[in-house]
Amino acid sequence: MLCAVRSPILPWLFATTALFHLSLALPGLAQAVMPQATSTVRSQQRQQQVQQIQPENFDLAHYPPNATHQDYWENLLWTTAVVEPQEPFVDTALGYLVGMATHSGLSTQQAEIVQAAMQVGTQLYLSNPTGYGRVGQGFELTIERSSNPEWVAMALSALVRAGASPEQRGQWRSQIQQRFPQWAEQVHLYTTLRELAEIDRPSPQPPLSDLLNWSIAPDELHLFALCPPDRGALCRLVLRDRQGQFVRRDGELWSVQVSVRSLHNLSWNFTRGQTPQGIYRIEGIRPANLDLFRAYGQFSLVKLFVPFEPGVREFIPGQAGTLAGGLASYQSLLPPAWREYYPIQQSFWAGRAGRSLFRIHGSGESPNFFTNNQRYPTSSGWNPTIGCVSALELYDEAGRLYQADMPAILGALRAIDGEDFTGYLVIVEVPTYSDQSLSQSEIEEIVYSNQVASQPEVINR
Repeated sequence: MLCAVRSPILPWLFATTALFHLSLALPGLAQAVMPQATSTVRSQQRQQQVQQIQPENFDLAHYPPNATHQDYWENLLWTTAVVEPQEPFVDTALGYLVGMATHSGLSTQQAEIVQAAMQVGTQLYLSNPTGYGRVGQGFELTIERSSNPEWVAMALSALVRAGASPEQRGQWRSQIQQRFPQWAEQVHLYTTLRELAEIDRPSPQPPLSDLLNWSIAPDELHLFALCPPDRGALCRLVLRDRQGQFVRRDGELWSVQVSVRSLHNLSWNFTRGQTPQGIYRIEGIRPANLDLFRAYGQFSLVKLFVPFEPGVREFIPGQAGTLAGGLASYQSLLPPAWREYYPIQQSFWAGRAGRSLFRIHGSGESPNFFTNNQRYPTSSGWNPTIGCVSALELYDEAGRLYQADMPAILGALRAIDGEDFTGYLVIVEVPTYSDQSLSQSEIEEIVYSNQVASQPEVINR
């Protein structure tokens, strides 16, 4: 499954991106009506989700979490993620499901229920640690008793991000390292404990100019997503052509706003978590499928590959298949000053952890569908994903498209390298912009203070 956020039947749906009036780029297309995007259908869909949040639906005695009820609980947990209710009966049920992480002898189906509960539990606990106290207790028990290193790491990550004290963080770290002597060989534990170390001793970011001027491989386009550390704010895409020059359009640096926020607010090293920083291989598109319109919108998706992910043709041009070797091979793709900078290694470790199917895509879902969008006013209009890069795609009450950025993204990539384009995406947080979306003027300042512009690249839409 791709990294999207879910439709009512399939569990997980993607997100959206930036502002561009489609009628200016693709005349006539803006008049097409998408029945799934009309206000009536969207209102009904939202109400169907809200109406499922009833005490009887969370009755563990009536719906025991076992193989018989696996689909039931996974669908209800998805609904819970969409609606994000603040109800004690939800905390009770979710706390029990999270607490099952400490049980031995779970069936495959029960383990999948627990996995979903840990993901949605993280989302709701971080939205309201007091209101979801039983979930928090389940996380604490998981650290103390669970034999599953991924679940222990997820529990630790959630508790720390909810505001645990340095003393409590240190106690949990010691407890985990004692319980799991081989913790450094467990990718989820290793990366989560490294994240704790970054909280206490943040790595100083190397010069951004080194990264913006670096070529991972010669004669390849480079797409950069420059992001504030706050995932509720918007990033900006900028693009370098195959000659190493930043693309300009109408006298300005070409840039498009995107979101890299996960619905579940999970850390980047977990499936369905935030979009990792680091290097991705770009290899063409996945054609649009209107049967998946709610998840991905009506435009083609840009395919991204992390290291170790199967399916990539050439992670390194001229070398078939995915990236070979260990961390040193990944580090060699970075400028020297960045090779020891841990945050830029996230896509490497995400690949090691088994994350995959990242995309750049839009969304046919209404931004009002997800309750937690209300907490992120600086990215209003962009839906969350579960790991992908989200491009804006908006429809009016009649279901007509009126804003979308995927045409601009696809057009720019094709203008440089044709229909079957290849290259690299580098996602990096810019610490000086901590809690605000980057503006066009700010992105111009960032890029041109770090690289001297040469002749502009003209894109004909």
